[in-house]
Amino acid sequence: MGRVTVTESVRSGLGRGPGRLLVWVYGVFTVAAASRSIVQMALHFGHAPLAYVLSAVAAVVYAFITYSLVRGGETARRAALVCCVLELAGVVTVGTWTLVDRAAFPDATVWSDYGMGYLFIPVILPVTAMVWLRRAGAR
Repeated sequence: MGRVTVTESVRSGLGRGPGRLLVWVYGVFTVAAASRSIVQMALHFGHAPLAYVLSAVAAVVYAFITYSLVRGGETARRAALVCCVLELAGVVTVGTWTLVDRAAFPDATVWSDYGMGYLFIPVILPVTAMVWLRRAGAR
C-alpha cells in the first residue's frame, strides 16, 4: 500500500460526493451556455450583441469551474472558489442590469433576471459551490 498525501486526498475529494453533482451541473451549464451563445452569435449577433457575449462569458466561467472541480487539488480548489465569487458577482450585476435597463438586453442572457430562465440555478449554483469548496478546503 502506498502513502496517500494531503494533495491526493484533496484532489480526489473535489469531484466526489456533492462535488460530483457540481461537476455534472457545471458541465451541463457549460454546454448549454456555449451552445446558446454560439447559435445566437452566429445567427442574430446584431440583434443583441451584449447579451450574446455575456452568455459566452458565462460559458467560459462555467467551463473553468468544471475543469477546476475535475482537476482537483488545493490550487484548483482556490481558483474555482475565486471564479465562483466572480460568477456570483456577474449573476447579480447582470441580473440587476437586466431589470434596471431592459433596453440594453433585447434578448436574454444566461444570467438575465438572476437566471430566471434557468430556474434561478445560475444564482444558486455559485453559492452552493462556494460552500462545498470551503468545506473541501477545511478537510
